[in-house]
Amino acid sequence: MDPIRERQLHLTRRRFFARGAQTIGAALGTTALGQLLAPAARAASAGVADRLGARRPHFAPKAKRVIYLHMEGAPSQLDLFDYKPNLDARFDEELPDSIRMGQRLTGMTSGQTRFPVAPSAFKFTRYPNHEDGAWISELMPHLGRVADRLCFIRSMRTDAINHEPAITYFQTGHQQPGRPSFGAWSSYGLGSMNDNLPTFVVLITQGFGNMQALSARFWGSGFLPSDHQGCKLRSGSDPVLYLSDPPGVARSDRRAMLDLVGELNAGEAARTFDPEIEARIAQAEMAYRMQASVPELVDLSDESARTLELYGPDVSKPGTFASNCLLARRLAERGVRFIQLYMRGWDQHGNLPGEMRLQAKAVDQPIAALIEDLEQRGLLEETLILWAGEFGRTVYSQGTLTRSDYGRDHHPRCFTLWMAGGGVKPGISWGKTDDYSYNIVENPVDVNDLHATMLHLLGLDHERLTWRHQGRDFRLTDVAGKVLSPLLA
Repeated sequence: MDPIRERQLHLTRRRFFARGAQTIGAALGTTALGQLLAPAARAASAGVADRLGARRPHFAPKAKRVIYLHMEGAPSQLDLFDYKPNLDARFDEELPDSIRMGQRLTGMTSGQTRFPVAPSAFKFTRYPNHEDGAWISELMPHLGRVADRLCFIRSMRTDAINHEPAITYFQTGHQQPGRPSFGAWSSYGLGSMNDNLPTFVVLITQGFGNMQALSARFWGSGFLPSDHQGCKLRSGSDPVLYLSDPPGVARSDRRAMLDLVGELNAGEAARTFDPEIEARIAQAEMAYRMQASVPELVDLSDESARTLELYGPDVSKPGTFASNCLLARRLAERGVRFIQLYMRGWDQHGNLPGEMRLQAKAVDQPIAALIEDLEQRGLLEETLILWAGEFGRTVYSQGTLTRSDYGRDHHPRCFTLWMAGGGVKPGISWGKTDDYSYNIVENPVDVNDLHATMLHLLGLDHERLTWRHQGRDFRLTDVAGKVLSPLLA
């Protein structure tokens, strides 16, 4: 709702109760006061229902939730999904000027005297899909077995060439900080499907290579109310900081404290109409509920041996990608709207073959297991999964090139991602790059297009999902974006 219109409605109600107390009597005035200064349990519950309760989408959705697997650092499309067998014959040749076309380079390779072509060191296998097969690297054999569920986009592009603005762009639709993240927009647009967990949850796994910083603003709410921001679950004994009560504080003590603070906050909210106070009330009540729901969520003792085996040997180690993928499925079952997993360490400027083997091994089996697990539980068709980095990698080597070792620099001109479930066409590929995986030659896709398409699958029109801020209606797709209709099932 427009904040100004919301304030006008509040003022109207306030005026009604004030006049009612004078003309009808103290009974109605007492009722009004009781509504304004209700105990936290009632005020917060109403706050959750009003602010984060499930909302009607713009049209019938294909997906109810999103699981976003972000490979932080930008994995090489050439070594995973964009198969270019003809490059083997061009090993160590100079990248042709007709391919590079004077495009900008990062400061890390702009000073190189040569730009030698580096074919992938890995073998590729063509797995059955619903077209002529999907070529997938030997690094991802488990993903190959679910290739017929994947919708590859091989023609992604971005305007950002460095990690921080590129990740910001993928998360918020804009390279400059300050905008709401995709998860926050989803929470604002659709609300919550559960009462005991946040609408937007973030899980982070440490990788094996060069790891870029992850800023909390990547899952922040920007100028949206703060109750739409992501909640990070940690891998330690305390999954959410400050959620547990201190020693000596009973649950009844916590309830009494929240009731008192809730009354004070409710009175201040009635006086100032500050939406952040209402958000604080709702968040405090959610934290109280999470004291019971989070320990149950992270307790994997009720999972069958078959399920644990499906996700691989690391599934019982908190913080691993396997453990976080299983938690993602458990969050999906419990009605969490937006679940984001970050896997750090994909920034291979050198020693790419060695580091990528470790990175891919950590994610391959858990991702395939997540897809199969969701499918067998009837959740895949209503869960949209996105696997993506923030940009691609160059075909030329950064640093010394050998047959068994090389690095790759940042490359925003083209890269590959995939989606699954949630209303996308399974087992297809969209877009095409040139013989060097350097430029897009067919069906280019921008980040705003991806966001518009994902919102569409959630039942939201990206042009109508707006928030007025500083005199302008903002949206996730800014002033661009088109729905990729050929990818919709």
